[in-house]
Amino acid sequence: MSDTPQPASFADFKLNKQLLTAVAEAGFTEPTPVQVQTIPLLLAGHDVLGIAQTGTGKTAAFGLPLLMKVKYAQGTNPRALIMAPTRELAMQIETHLKRLATYTDLRIFAIYGGLGPKTQIETIAKGVDILIATPGRLLELYLRGDLVLKELKTLVLDEADKMMDMGFMPQIRKILEVIPNKRQNALFSATMADKVTTLSEEFLEFPMRVEVTPSATSAQNVVQSLYEVPNLVTKINLLGYLLRDQATFNRVMIFTRSKVHAENVAHFLGRRIAGEVRAIHGNKGQNSRINAMEAFKAGEVRFLVATDVAARGIDVPEVSHVINFDVPLIYDDYVHRIGRTGRAQHTGAAITFANEAEMHHIAQIEELIKQPIPLMPFPAEVEVAETPFEEQQSMNREQDERRRREDPNFKGAFHERKEYVKPGVTIDKRTGRTYVEGPNRSQKGNKARPSKGSASKPAVKAVKAAIARSKGRRK
Repeated sequence: MSDTPQPASFADFKLNKQLLTAVAEAGFTEPTPVQVQTIPLLLAGHDVLGIAQTGTGKTAAFGLPLLMKVKYAQGTNPRALIMAPTRELAMQIETHLKRLATYTDLRIFAIYGGLGPKTQIETIAKGVDILIATPGRLLELYLRGDLVLKELKTLVLDEADKMMDMGFMPQIRKILEVIPNKRQNALFSATMADKVTTLSEEFLEFPMRVEVTPSATSAQNVVQSLYEVPNLVTKINLLGYLLRDQATFNRVMIFTRSKVHAENVAHFLGRRIAGEVRAIHGNKGQNSRINAMEAFKAGEVRFLVATDVAARGIDVPEVSHVINFDVPLIYDDYVHRIGRTGRAQHTGAAITFANEAEMHHIAQIEELIKQPIPLMPFPAEVEVAETPFEEQQSMNREQDERRRREDPNFKGAFHERKEYVKPGVTIDKRTGRTYVEGPNRSQKGNKARPSKGSASKPAVKAVKAAIARSKGRRK
């Protein structure tokens, strides 16, 4: 295969004039490595298993052959199906394919949850050629009888590993049972976990493997760095210190582990740092998430704070920095997070904050990406806050649970009830208060008037009051 001439332009793929015109207008001058290897295979009818880091042009790699194959509008029912794990990615694929199909009459439509199905059902009834869907909404409309899949000729799974992480395997298997067996298949992802390999074996037939970069390779145009930060408040202080530089940090995505952290970070930035900020996570309404993403893409928003719902496949041009406020527990997500910057030949930077419990995950991520993440000296100007007792306990517990999984004989800091802080002083690790020997093991809950037991319960009081009233009436 090395003797085969490699396409130097999109015209070498023998695409039709409509697609070549749209490609030129989209600003694509030459195909990326994943497009060079994938497009000829899909045009030839092969099943394809594609592995390429994010931001390398995977959508066009499967989109152009798909548009070439479907060609023109025909009938009512979809002839090609693209499944994506998140609403945001489904909407982005829809936008990208419509752009490439500008000079065709193809009907391209995305369906996803978070919105009522009525409008989506009406659009499907008018006729769809290429359907993009999240697995849950696809199965919902199919079971309702509002979607016919018997005419499918092509199936594409994008970000397949994320679908596995999000628990979509049962829905995918049900979908594979109801769509035609005779079809062309393609599976794409930036990472290839063992469970995705198992999935590929279930529905790909003699696939051609395309791997332009090793699985879980981090973006080459991204400069990575790491700060070891003791606690949440200090993370906030460090974030504020870094983001004061508006010229450098001009368009920033900040990833958190939880919705609560996303909201707290967004509120802090809105109060203390110059620049518009939006937050997107699972509790946000669909319109709110769409508007936030569109405003960020348009450059109207300086900061986008997100959970990993936005980490996959979102193409935002010229993101200057990605900041991992929390280290992801699913290590592949680190690759996808930092892939939001350094896209389309641009350079970018990824900065990660890690507390003592998260440093273990950093070591695992470094092993995954096969390179160290440089540890930066902590800025002297940033105030280091004292770690609250509850947060320290949470970090200790997380480390103990991890070590216990690795070593069943490990007892950890929580197998004893007390810990000596200094001579003559003992605290109860359950409460953080002074430890007291004897049955009353802690001073927590000491009362001047101890409980009278069940007699003080509201139900008991109500019964006693009723008895007293009845006695009064008898007298």
